Amino acid sequence: MTPLFWIRMAAGFMLTGVIAGAFGAHALKNSLSDPLKIVFETGVRYQLIHGLALLAIAWLTDRMSQNAVQRAGWAFTAGIVIFSGSLYALALTGTPTWGAVTPLGGLAFLFGWGWLLFALKNRSA
Repeated sequence: MTPLFWIRMAAGFMLTGVIAGAFGAHALKNSLSDPLKIVFETGVRYQLIHGLALLAIAWLTDRMSQNAVQRAGWAFTAGIVIFSGSLYALALTGTPTWGAVTPLGGLAFLFGWGWLLFALKNRSA
């Protein structure tokens, strides 16, 4: 994937993360319990953090040709969809089953950071 691809992914996730944050703060303010608000906000936070991580992937893709960088980008993408998506679903539906899906997204985030660390191993500044 090209740097532009990852920038577009990052921008899309950042845009929808800001929209979700605003939706949670305003539209859901009176309809979610406090614990479910926290769940929703956690989904937004991780989506925004990993959207920024995708910008780093775009930057590194332009400077390195390692597959590990690409894998990290795909893992961050999967993590956003699975982790944040399951938290949004849990908060909006109250269905506890969604909470069982969330750790899979967390694992994807961990793989992404691990692959990124591997890609940068033995690189000089």
